[in-house]
Amino acid sequence: MEKLSRKELKEQYKNRVVIGGVYSIKCDATGRTWIKSTKDMESAKRRFEFMIETNMCPEMSMNPEWNQYGSKTFSFAVLEELKKGETQTEREFSDDIDALLEMWIENQNSNI
Repeated sequence: MEKLSRKELKEQYKNRVVIGGVYSIKCDATGRTWIKSTKDMESAKRRFEFMIETNMCPEMSMNPEWNQYGSKTFSFAVLEELKKGETQTEREFSDDIDALLEMWIENQNSNI
């Protein structure tokens, strides 16, 4: 495999397709669900998988269930993805994801 220069690697990174969105982490033992958002869905998935493998709780509010039922009872689900527009700024993309998260949280609260 051919090595790429730093400049080429930077260029590839800048030109990659960025997909963010809203996801949930659920404790399958209790049914409790946490709804989260991210500007990089692939990184969020990998981070969650790493937390499961290393038995490191991703968030303090999950600690009671994490300690009682174990990391393997938690699951990750993508609720909605949002592709960053070519002309969209980071701020605009972040604002869109925040609005999407608010909609999902409102929807979850109205279903309770």
